[in-house]
Amino acid sequence: MQPHPLEHKLLHLREIIAAMDSVLVAYSGGIDSTFVLKVAHDELGNSAVGITAISPTFPAIELETATRVAKEIGARHELVQTDQLTIPAFTENDADRCFHCKTDLYQLLGTLRETYASAVIVDGTNLDDLGDDRPGIKAAREWGVRSPLVEAGLTKSDIRWLAKDLGLSNWDKPAAACLSSRIPRGITITREKLSRVEQAEEVLFAEGVRHCRVRDHGEIARIEVGQNELARMLEGERGTRISRRVKELGFRFVTIDLEGYRPGGVSIDPPRQAK
Repeated sequence: MQPHPLEHKLLHLREIIAAMDSVLVAYSGGIDSTFVLKVAHDELGNSAVGITAISPTFPAIELETATRVAKEIGARHELVQTDQLTIPAFTENDADRCFHCKTDLYQLLGTLRETYASAVIVDGTNLDDLGDDRPGIKAAREWGVRSPLVEAGLTKSDIRWLAKDLGLSNWDKPAAACLSSRIPRGITITREKLSRVEQAEEVLFAEGVRHCRVRDHGEIARIEVGQNELARMLEGERGTRISRRVKELGFRFVTIDLEGYRPGGVSIDPPRQAK
């Protein structure tokens, strides 16, 4: 039987990581960084360490996932504290917000290299990410962070297939993003705003919603969910219950975006008026 074409890419990835000797993995618990940590652990054992930075922008539910999956892999996993809210250029929330956030992360990881005797810092950037506007990638390059998934030519769909084949429990986990992505550009990021959207999303998760974003537009909470979950949002008393609980967090209006979830949805430009 001929090997699956992706097996060649996986072998290439293993060779890339093995040649690094020791790595710190910027590990969020998302499928991309999980896959990197899994392969790094397979190839380097305790010389591969997953580092998760805890901050006000990192949802608690993501920390739970990251901790659980690292244990499943058997990889070394360390938690470090950081706080982007102390960085004025970040809280201003302009188009370079992600650059300042990732700069803070990679600067922190850089200080840990000697502690963990690690030669290389790696992230979970994949080939598909290169087509997006990602200031965080620019920060990674400036700090010498390597992206082995890109080097091995792996796309998001490749990673999910291989992750499932390797038995990773989060192989189909929806994409996640830091809580600051729920706040429109130009609106100052505060601890209170981050906490409010996190609690609002916890309301949705408790209702069985799997993939969602609660965008903070001041008095309005705009809910985005996957297209396949839109209909169930209004089943029975669910919509009324969600609205009541989200309003208790300080929102005056709670809306469901009929276009569903899409990356960068909080910063979408308004439609042009017809002439």
